[in-house]
Amino acid sequence: MAILQAARAERLGLPEPSAYSWGLNRAIFFAAAKRGFQESPGSSGEAGAPRPEGTREPYRVGQDFAYRDRTRSTVYFTIGDETQTEKEFERQIIARFGPRENFERAWKEATEIVAAADAASIEYSRGFYDRVYRPRRDALRAKWTLMIGGRVEP
Repeated sequence: MAILQAARAERLGLPEPSAYSWGLNRAIFFAAAKRGFQESPGSSGEAGAPRPEGTREPYRVGQDFAYRDRTRSTVYFTIGDETQTEKEFERQIIARFGPRENFERAWKEATEIVAAADAASIEYSRGFYDRVYRPRRDALRAKWTLMIGGRVEP
């Protein structure tokens, strides 16, 4: 989800660091939605001090929005008191692929998938989910899992 959402955000005009933030933000958001927005263990706010009022604002990407961290010059998105930066994307997503080349192959594939999709499928969250993400989710997961395990197809 994070990689395809990041590729979607880049196609909709965000620079790569912001697109990575968007992708991670959406993956976290949808994982929480799937769990019913229940608090996860350890999410009682220990990670950081509460964010002061006015430090985040709604920011639209296509017809979706997330909260932007206004305290930073780069457009980064937040959930709760956590800002998703490209460094967090690197730590949580890219690092899973092992050598950087593996991630670069997955990123290229994701950007090609998103580039081939029609505008409405990219603009709207539901269209993206139904026409881009869901039909490929299982195949990409299997393919990228093989890549992570070092058994990459030629």
